[in-house]
Amino acid sequence: MSSIMKEKKKKSRDAIIQEIIGSAVEIIDRKSFVKKIERKKTRVKFGIDPTAPDLHLGHIIPLRMLRKFQDIGCIIVLIIGDFTGIIGDPSDRSAARPMITEKDVRRNMKKYTDQASRILDIKKCEIRYNSEWFSKRRFSFFVDMFSRFTVQRVLERDDFQKRIRSGSDVSILEMLYPLFQGYDSVAVSSDIEIGGTDQKFNLLMGRKMQRRFHVPEQDVITLPLLVGTDGAKKMSKSFGNSINFSDTPDEIFGKVMSVSDDVLPVYYGLVDERPDKQANPMESKKRLAFLLVEMLHDSGKAKKAQKNFEDTFQKGRPQNPTRIIASSLGDTARAMHMSQSELRRLVKQGAVEFEGKKVDSVSFQYPADGVLRIGKKMFFQIKKK
Repeated sequence: MSSIMKEKKKKSRDAIIQEIIGSAVEIIDRKSFVKKIERKKTRVKFGIDPTAPDLHLGHIIPLRMLRKFQDIGCIIVLIIGDFTGIIGDPSDRSAARPMITEKDVRRNMKKYTDQASRILDIKKCEIRYNSEWFSKRRFSFFVDMFSRFTVQRVLERDDFQKRIRSGSDVSILEMLYPLFQGYDSVAVSSDIEIGGTDQKFNLLMGRKMQRRFHVPEQDVITLPLLVGTDGAKKMSKSFGNSINFSDTPDEIFGKVMSVSDDVLPVYYGLVDERPDKQANPMESKKRLAFLLVEMLHDSGKAKKAQKNFEDTFQKGRPQNPTRIIASSLGDTARAMHMSQSELRRLVKQGAVEFEGKKVDSVSFQYPADGVLRIGKKMFFQIKKK
């Protein structure tokens, strides 16, 4: 069992409720939420469409909040979107998401629940598959459900508007997605639903759908999105900037070491710690990498991953390398008064590395802050411009 399941000390119910409120970006309706949270067996819904085989660090934010709800006696209703997953959630998408097969979805579902169990007490969760209420419905049911909403209402969402303005297509299936997700809240009698800020439209659709079906409206909690390892876009496997639950300890450690210094405080929040402001950025990253490997695997593997990193990437590295502000390898070469031909030769020989990975182009752009090695003895602490 990962260390995330182990509380350093038992917190009071009031303290946990304050943590839940403090972690939220927005709570709709706050007064109703405060009343519901005092009841026993309040039903808290969280939906995942298993369109990819792994959870990543971005999922820790909602899963940890669900754990807090569990700790105060709420019932966690985990919706596995095996029906809606075939459509694909268009939230925050600039283009249509490719459809995946039912076989793909089924293959991913078990991994999702196994990985979520590293944070949640999965045995106490109510796990539901939305094919339970959709796959056996008659066509007349869908006609009735869709007739309660207008195209104009669905097209209000920002991502659809952006795609329409750019000339990109919006499929009918994508327009129906928020309606299906909204009906999930009706089917499971959700009291509260949580999700990222990019899910706000879908979460509010759940309230509207419940109202139309004469079911008490759920309250909505939106949560911050975790920025990816590139320091720019939200973490997502499709953006190639994710740290995944299924990554090996060495992969997790290495990816954490490559993140920008600017996002360290946010990543530290995943393990309920704050970076030491007095510490060297490299040491802060190693501490964070250790804690995240420990959380997703165990302390033994975290120690081994740290040793592997230090043996592989830090051997011979000076404690305080020269600091340079630059956006590219070319900027660094000019700061060193190195000719393009010399730089090209070193790159071709494999003598240039950034954060332990060989650089294969003289036009290399730094993805984040990190350490650049040129040759055997030249090290530079790069601060991305």
